[in-house]
Amino acid sequence: MQAQQPEVFSKNNLAINGYDPVAYFTEGKPIKGYDSLSIEWKHAKWVFSSKANLDSFKANPDKYAPQFGGYCAYGMSRGYKAPTEGDAWSIVDGKLYLNYNVDVRTIWNKDQGQYISKAENNWKNVKHTGN
Repeated sequence: MQAQQPEVFSKNNLAINGYDPVAYFTEGKPIKGYDSLSIEWKHAKWVFSSKANLDSFKANPDKYAPQFGGYCAYGMSRGYKAPTEGDAWSIVDGKLYLNYNVDVRTIWNKDQGQYISKAENNWKNVKHTGN
């Protein structure tokens, strides 16, 4: 039996490896957050690089949180949860997507629309499971 994985990808008790999800939108790059600027959301600790980003997330977390709980969007298109790296990201139609690494992001970039559609269907089934 596989251990259940949480809905949000976290490492060392920090959602999305401790990166500020709002910074992807406001700064256009991954920026690590600070422990002193944090919030608990969906049973995970999210950290931010500025109070403004923390406040933006508090006001509308669904706008800034990565799709599929921060798990790899390409992996989700194939039906499984995989960890992600902060530098393997893209914003498509105003939504943040993370990937396992930059090599996987290269594959993902070749047909994002198809992968997003498949991942959205798969997420419904694996959101609260170990796989």
